[in-house]
Amino acid sequence: MKRILTVMMVVCALAIGSVFAEDGMKKSLYERLGKKEAITAVVDEFLKNVVGDDRINKFFADTVKDQKQVAKLRNNLIDQICEATGGPCKYKGKNMEKAHKGMNISDADFGALVEDLVKALDKFNVPAAEKNELLGALASLKGDIVGK
Repeated sequence: MKRILTVMMVVCALAIGSVFAEDGMKKSLYERLGKKEAITAVVDEFLKNVVGDDRINKFFADTVKDQKQVAKLRNNLIDQICEATGGPCKYKGKNMEKAHKGMNISDADFGALVEDLVKALDKFNVPAAEKNELLGALASLKGDIVGK
């Protein structure tokens, strides 16, 4: 159960990159996303999407019964995205392969989670470049998550 929660963290988190700003200085993905405030808003929307998604919400049924677990998940997601995108936060969760061992997450489950993330990013009008960076990172983690 906790392993699928880690999937969410990684889905949101593992995109690192930068682009040149108009002044020629590099900006991290963290800055381009709007820093911690914007990441928090996306994570909150993403969690709502996942909990409401009948395709995958069964993985989170126990977590949503415990507000402490919900808060822990939320904070871990925020920290992981923050750190992975070049921000000042530190994520202390498990690596993806260990976290998902024995869960038998399917391609369809993984795809549903990605769709829920895209909905959250779209709600906040995250630009295509930044959205694609996040989704590209997610695609690279699929092998550590699906079928483990």
